[in-house]
Amino acid sequence: MADKLHFELVSPERLVLAQEADMVVVPGTEGDFAVLKDHAPTVSTLRAGILQVMDSEGGDAKLLIVGGFAEVSGEGLTVLAEETFALDGIDRASMEAELHDLEEDIRDAKSDNDRNIAAKAADRIKSIFDVLDKIAA
Repeated sequence: MADKLHFELVSPERLVLAQEADMVVVPGTEGDFAVLKDHAPTVSTLRAGILQVMDSEGGDAKLLIVGGFAEVSGEGLTVLAEETFALDGIDRASMEAELHDLEEDIRDAKSDNDRNIAAKAADRIKSIFDVLDKIAA
């Protein structure tokens, strides 16, 4: 395990994943970047995208993450994601219904604040759809 990177993925609710990995590919706002053991210390904000954890011992994982930041330090890589989704656990139909409701809320908003809250939530769902559409193509 001396050649492995210690990796932790944390969401606001819980520790999602903690393991030793060969490499982790992170969807940074400036582009995807790969982290190996002994990577230079780095902090990056994250965009909606696929986080790939690669492990030669069979522990590969792909998760969709939305927002947050990543920190690489001497201890390893920690990703603090606003939201995480298992790719096979995304219910696109319910998200489409939620997006439809949010678009109605935007149209019917009585204040700029209400409109902005609904628009931000709609943009979040659209960013998830963008990621799903890219990996399906």
